[in-house]
Amino acid sequence: MKRTKWFERQFPAIADNGLFPGILERLEGTPARLNGKFEKLQVNALVRPEEGWSLHKEIGHLLDLEPLWFARAKQIMEGEQDLIPADLSNKKTHETDHDGRSAQGLIGDFATERAKLVALMRSASATALENAARHPRLGTPMKLIDLAFFVAEHDDHHLASMTELLQQPS
Repeated sequence: MKRTKWFERQFPAIADNGLFPGILERLEGTPARLNGKFEKLQVNALVRPEEGWSLHKEIGHLLDLEPLWFARAKQIMEGEQDLIPADLSNKKTHETDHDGRSAQGLIGDFATERAKLVALMRSASATALENAARHPRLGTPMKLIDLAFFVAEHDDHHLASMTELLQQPS
């Protein structure tokens, strides 16, 4: 099965803020889903493909982006017009030694940061839920629900990459 590349994805606006609680559940559940993947492996097993990121790098990448998601959520909630851009080269992920850390340590740190993001999003007022800011790469306005969906889809994109790694013959 061929997956659509991340930068080829489109993210249409979500009109119904009533979907927000379900999307927040997805965001909140990502650390548990990561733990589920690693229950099948030895605690510190390092799965590294010939090309691309290891399982640890994949988790580290999710952790690396939490400050961006948090900052963007605050921007939307505060009524800013434009979201800060991401580093599309993923410099932090490439330069950080995520492979030198345990999977459980990475997941624990990710869970801590993700809890902060979910708490912030859950604290949004009705007015803040209607605010929108322009996404720098997509050029489209994003409300908080759109950002939450974008992040959930990004999580799933990397969880699918991890599944592919785990399915490779040893």
